[in-house]
Amino acid sequence: MSDNKVDRTAWFLLIGLSLIWGCSFILIKKALIAFSPYQLGALRLGISSLAFTPVILIYRKEIPWNRLGTFFMVGLTGSGIPAFLFFIAQTKVNSSIAGVLNSMTPIWTLILGGLLFKTGFSKLKIAGVLLGFVGAVSLMWKGSGQDMSNQPLYGLLILLATLCYGTSVNLVQYFFSGVRPLIISAVSFFTVGIPAIIYLLTTDVFSIVQNHPDAMYSLASVTALSIFGTVIASVVFYHLVQKTNAVFGSTTTYFMPIVALAWGFLDKEYIGLQHLFSMMLILSGVYLIKKG
Repeated sequence: MSDNKVDRTAWFLLIGLSLIWGCSFILIKKALIAFSPYQLGALRLGISSLAFTPVILIYRKEIPWNRLGTFFMVGLTGSGIPAFLFFIAQTKVNSSIAGVLNSMTPIWTLILGGLLFKTGFSKLKIAGVLLGFVGAVSLMWKGSGQDMSNQPLYGLLILLATLCYGTSVNLVQYFFSGVRPLIISAVSFFTVGIPAIIYLLTTDVFSIVQNHPDAMYSLASVTALSIFGTVIASVVFYHLVQKTNAVFGSTTTYFMPIVALAWGFLDKEYIGLQHLFSMMLILSGVYLIKKG
């Protein structure tokens, strides 16, 4: 295969992955029509863990079972807590705002890596962190264009979710550098997915499925989010990183908020200049961090 062909394939995968992840926030919005955010968090984790079950069976001899506790911490920070936080936040925050705020993940990754694992800071990276936070604060406080006094608080939940993502990335890099990425995803999801399924069975989820007029629509949304936005996207991402490098794969950060804003526009959400300005500040911060 020629280098040009590889380049075209890599870009195709990158754009496809950005589209999948960028659609996550509108799917969260639609899933919330019938179910509570807590039920949806449990559904996403449960569906994803069941979908990853074949991976665990296939690679069971390669899994370092003695590190199950660390797998659980990766699953809790990378999947468990954020799954609930995003659903709770989007009961008040538009999907477009959620998609832009999600771009704070690499900024938290840098901060936690420097503080906990001594990866170091440069002046350019510090400037990027500050610029990203200015963009996030600007978006949370002035990005709605609506009288929604609780929005900053719910926006903070999304920032907390991205903080969890940053924690998970650093845990994986520090503790699982020699473990197959697909195994990390499968086992970490499974450790948080089983408790989520148990919790889900204690709720009225089956009653909602039977009686709510939009239950199947919402169920289809969270299922698509789980299968495409979690399971398939993880496989595509790791393949992309192996095909190119981590820097190229991480450029999904630049495309995802654009997709989220596009879906928000199509769904008649308010999108003003403040959204675009805040997004540019955050993405400029991410660029400086990668450049530094």
